[in-house]
Amino acid sequence: MNIPRPSSPAVARICDFFETLSPERVADFATVYTEDARFKDPFNEVQGLDEIKRVFAHMFVALDHPRFEITAHITEGAQCFLGWNFRFSFNNFKKGETQTVRGSCHLRLAADGRVQDHRDYWDTAEELYQKVPVLGGAVRWLTRHANS
Repeated sequence: MNIPRPSSPAVARICDFFETLSPERVADFATVYTEDARFKDPFNEVQGLDEIKRVFAHMFVALDHPRFEITAHITEGAQCFLGWNFRFSFNNFKKGETQTVRGSCHLRLAADGRVQDHRDYWDTAEELYQKVPVLGGAVRWLTRHANS
């Protein structure tokens, strides 16, 4: 998807960082995150650069070929919302089948343009749990019955 690059150099640098993230680049998080940054998603809540790097390093161990595609961005002062697609393959089942999680994040930037607070939002039931064998069937059943 071709979206215009953010006009903010700091946000453009953050988008580029995530779209080119690799196991080797996890060491470069200090270029876009402050030492005391906070990160929260549906599975993690950590503070500090080393803990954030640990979360993303684990992503490359737990999943095959994880990558982010930034699909939208809105910047207002020192805050930014990013829409993204996270593409990956499971390395223990559905091997080789590309999965996509659609989500967004709210970033609060420090005065130097690095991320001070990062909060991811995505629906774990729809985007992940429904794709897991056995668990997926139960989640789909619960969803159908909750909606009826």
